This record gives sequence, C-alpha cells and structure tokens, in this order.
Amino acid sequence: MQVAIPTQEAMHQFGVLLGQAVHGGDVVELVGDVGAGKTTLTKSLAKGMGITDDVQSPTFTLSRIYESGDTRRLAHYDFYRLQDAGILSAELRESVEDPSVVTVVEWADIVQGALPRDRLTVTIRPTSEESRQLQIESGGPLSQRLLEEIER
Repeated sequence: MQVAIPTQEAMHQFGVLLGQAVHGGDVVELVGDVGAGKTTLTKSLAKGMGITDDVQSPTFTLSRIYESGDTRRLAHYDFYRLQDAGILSAELRESVEDPSVVTVVEWADIVQGALPRDRLTVTIRPTSEESRQLQIESGGPLSQRLLEEIER
C-alpha cells in the first residue's frame, strides 16, 4: 500500500490512525533515512494508543516502554547506533512475544532475526521538506489485518 503524506499534520493523523488500529502483539518496523519521520510517526502512534507521556527517540537509550490508557504497552526500539544487538535481541524477542505489547522498531537491520515475519513494515521516503511517501507492507495474517484496518 502506498500513502502520500503531504504535510506534518497528515503524518500525525496517519500515526494516530495507526495507533488506534494496533493491538497488543503487533510489530511495526519503521524504515527510512535520518530525519525521515520515524520518531514523529511513533509519537503519533503513541497518541493514538492513548499514551500521554512525552514520547522521545530512544537513540541513546535504545529502548523505551510506555503505558497506554488500556492494557497495551508500547515498546519503542532504535538500533541506529549499534553494531551488534547482543542482549537487546533477547529483550526485543520478549517484547514481540508479549501479547500486551505493541513493538515499534527503528533501524532494525541488525535484529532481523529477532523480529517476526508477521510485522507491518512502513518505509518512509521524503519527497520534499514536509511531504513523505509511505510504502506499507504486511508480512503475515496479523499485520495484514492491521494493514486492512488502516486502509479503511
């Protein structure tokens, strides 16, 4: 699925929609260059989940966990600075196997083995200073359900 995002507000709206659609156990991989909008999208996704905390990039902490207003939690990972995931692969594996956790992963190249095939992959490509093109792909039945939900 391709989605044209003309403004930052449209990116925010898409993220909120995605956050309203995710269920515990869903995994979202965000792909894009530095500054493409991965963390911006995650902040809006969190808002859609009912998270009121200030969502920050985990680039230096590698992971952050947020509680939503319901039974779901958001686990946000950023592996940008890592050469080797080491023990974080085990933490990530626990996160993706927890049915109450929505897992969002940025810079997932080094942890591909810890991610399930059944995940939603969102590739963000800047087309101008404000606009983005999203390529959204599902890897199995759970992520296909999520994709169909956000297509509506």
